[in-house]
Amino acid sequence: MANALTYHRIVVKAGTSLLTGGGDRLHLESMASLVGQTARLHQQGVQVAVVSSGAVAAGRHLLSAMKSDRDIAARQVLAAVGQSRLMSTYEQLFGRHGITVGQALLTRRDTTDRIGYLNIRNTLLALLEHGVAPIINENDVVAVEELGEGAVFGDNDRLSALVANLLDADLLILLGDMPGLYTTDPHLDPSAKLIPRVERVDAAIEAMAQGPWTSESRGGMATKVEAAKLATASGIAVVIADGRVPEIIPRLAAGEPIGTLFLPTSSKLESRKRWMLSSLSHRGEVQIDAGAVEALKMKGRSLLPAGVRGVTGDFQRGDIVAIVDAAGQRVACGIANYSAGETDAIKGVRSDRIKEVLGYHYGDEVMHRDNLVVL
Repeated sequence: MANALTYHRIVVKAGTSLLTGGGDRLHLESMASLVGQTARLHQQGVQVAVVSSGAVAAGRHLLSAMKSDRDIAARQVLAAVGQSRLMSTYEQLFGRHGITVGQALLTRRDTTDRIGYLNIRNTLLALLEHGVAPIINENDVVAVEELGEGAVFGDNDRLSALVANLLDADLLILLGDMPGLYTTDPHLDPSAKLIPRVERVDAAIEAMAQGPWTSESRGGMATKVEAAKLATASGIAVVIADGRVPEIIPRLAAGEPIGTLFLPTSSKLESRKRWMLSSLSHRGEVQIDAGAVEALKMKGRSLLPAGVRGVTGDFQRGDIVAIVDAAGQRVACGIANYSAGETDAIKGVRSDRIKEVLGYHYGDEVMHRDNLVVL
């Protein structure tokens, strides 16, 4: 089985029912438990990002006169008011453990935009590298009004799968008030049985997830299974479990069989290679020197401008671009932090001179190691 050190990067999705303790407002004891468990993993060197619901519930408590949150405008108001309360609570609770938090509010539109995707990924990775706990939520203020219900992620379940993919996470934990996936909805069928392990999400598994399953979540079990399908296809293990189980997060991180485990259907490397190669731009290449080739292939380093010797063609920031050696042999591909023109301007220079040359700075790397695949 896995242990805590096997999972170096974990995404935890906390549902509304967990954060409110089944009530109508944020439940501080439940949140403190979640934060404490996350902090203990953090202290062991495990990177943990939290995808958190709860903004609407927090707003509902503060605006008790607003009885309904069923229409779009009401959800917008409650989310706008509640998000700051939610983050303030996380800031205080993580602060007790000496951990700084960072907020990221996302919509589907943010993640489908090429530059937006790159910026989100780079920001979240930088937060983790600096020991900051990212708290990620759907931006309900934008999503429910400007984009419509068809553009929301589904109570953050799909969002958590996307974040896990963005971060190349090893494990996605979906926590709520259900112990896992059952053969049928246990609210309606007392004979329903828990499924401890799913090899692959197929039509039969998806059929089991249909139905309400929970009254608090917008997503229900169906979106959790959909999230598991998305994440496992990217080589990420997924667990659906009851967040009220004592020490649930460290126990799952240690490989304890609780809830329903969805096994990855491909390795992360295979999935990432397939995605990058399928999206590879043919509009240009970056040529690097022998030292940079060694740094990429043998040391797993990022591509710095000092190692770039030439740029051909025309590509934009956020494009997936081939990296070739002096002989023109393709050695890697990756997501470009700079356009072809910008890369050409900073080739051969130290990273601390990028801003001096360009007048602005998108990062020290032409391509970050987490955005690279060696071929």
